[in-house]
Amino acid sequence: MNFKLNIKIILLSLSFIIIAYNVTAKGDGYKISIKVKGIKDTLCYLVNYYGDKTYFTDTARVSENGKFVFTGNEKLPGGIYIFAGEKKNKYFEFIINVEQNFSITTDTIDLNKNIIVKGSPENTLFLNYMNFNIRKFSDITALRNKINIIENNTDSISILKEKINLINKEIVNYKLNIIEEHPKTFISVLFKAMKEPDIPEPPLLKNGRKDSTFAYRYYKAHYWDDIDLTDERLLRTPVFNNKLNKYFSKILVQHPDSIIKEADILIEKSRQNKEMFKYIIWYLTYTYETSDVMGFDEIFVHFVEKYYATGEAYWADSTIIKSITDRAAKLKPLLLNKTAPDLIMMDTNKQFVSMHHIFADFTLIFFYETDCGHCKKEINELKEFYDNNDFGLEVFAVCTDTSFAEWKKNIIENKLKWVNVNGTRSISKDYHNLYDIYSTPTIYILDKNKKIIAKRLITEQIKPFLENYIKRVKAF
Repeated sequence: MNFKLNIKIILLSLSFIIIAYNVTAKGDGYKISIKVKGIKDTLCYLVNYYGDKTYFTDTARVSENGKFVFTGNEKLPGGIYIFAGEKKNKYFEFIINVEQNFSITTDTIDLNKNIIVKGSPENTLFLNYMNFNIRKFSDITALRNKINIIENNTDSISILKEKINLINKEIVNYKLNIIEEHPKTFISVLFKAMKEPDIPEPPLLKNGRKDSTFAYRYYKAHYWDDIDLTDERLLRTPVFNNKLNKYFSKILVQHPDSIIKEADILIEKSRQNKEMFKYIIWYLTYTYETSDVMGFDEIFVHFVEKYYATGEAYWADSTIIKSITDRAAKLKPLLLNKTAPDLIMMDTNKQFVSMHHIFADFTLIFFYETDCGHCKKEINELKEFYDNNDFGLEVFAVCTDTSFAEWKKNIIENKLKWVNVNGTRSISKDYHNLYDIYSTPTIYILDKNKKIIAKRLITEQIKPFLENYIKRVKAF
């Protein structure tokens, strides 16, 4: 049986607050006329990107000749927008920037090839690039298919791969030419954001060998060089969120200290633009509050204490602030390397036992319920491990059942020789709140000083974890 507490709803709700607080740009409004020959939708939508999601901006009814108009009294915030049909048809993308009174015509036979733009030179530039990119991607796909057919002919494969490389260079050069010739356009901003750092040759070390870590260090140091973290238009494209996600999940060392340090630097660089500042903080807080990686809750706690509890998260109301700070306060005592809160509970002899008074190299706290199917499976596996372990490990098994008789019966039937206590008979604080128990089974592992070294593992992970932990300790 699970104790279901909705712990991840806090920042999910914040995503709606972020969108709700987006302020439409002031100005003379917008008027985007679109005509698509052969369209069968009666309603069409103007959709905008925001982070990794899309949101409806406007709706228009299609006339008999396939024409419709999106219009509004205030200018739209800049970014990439999507023209979509009511049947979830995604027809094409275009740019909203300075020019917001323009027309697009095309037909359903070939939307991209037959597209014509009037009144927006930047969209002509953008849609020409899209057509170029589609053609080149088609060429690359054809070459890759040939490689798959002649997979044993190494000479031919090398020739085909070289052709692919040349096409990729064409695509890169196409973008670079736009950046050089149209530096003030949003498409140039977009292409710069998509660029990867050009890594120079690594320097030689004193021993004459090339520095093997140079490429990574250079790439990481220059990852954000071509991105203006004060340009909120990037939020309304798929590019920025992808860049953010890659940096924090693949580029940085996956350790709380490294992530926190780099996150704070990035947030500080975005501070001049409220939308960017808001989005990056929200993205990182939500990402690490919902992370399944053990120990990453420390990152979540850091962001809450530094930005939400201090009032810097101006977009969050008092209810959200209280919820999120309460959540961080609950998690903080349970972070890795923190001394585990003591549990003083009644054993089967109706004597109170202190978890802190268990003397063992490792203490495993096991929260379970006798009628829980997952718990039964975990008990069987944990018992086998416990009966044969040579790690100096003791189990402090906390049963959540209210029935003393059923609890004792379960212990006898399963021959559970570890320390058995009942969570409902305790003189310590409520273990649900104390150990953030929202489901069972739940496992914490402590070292001999009762510091938390692992949590929310399953039994099959315990042995490899302890082996690696002992190796790391010995190495230091």
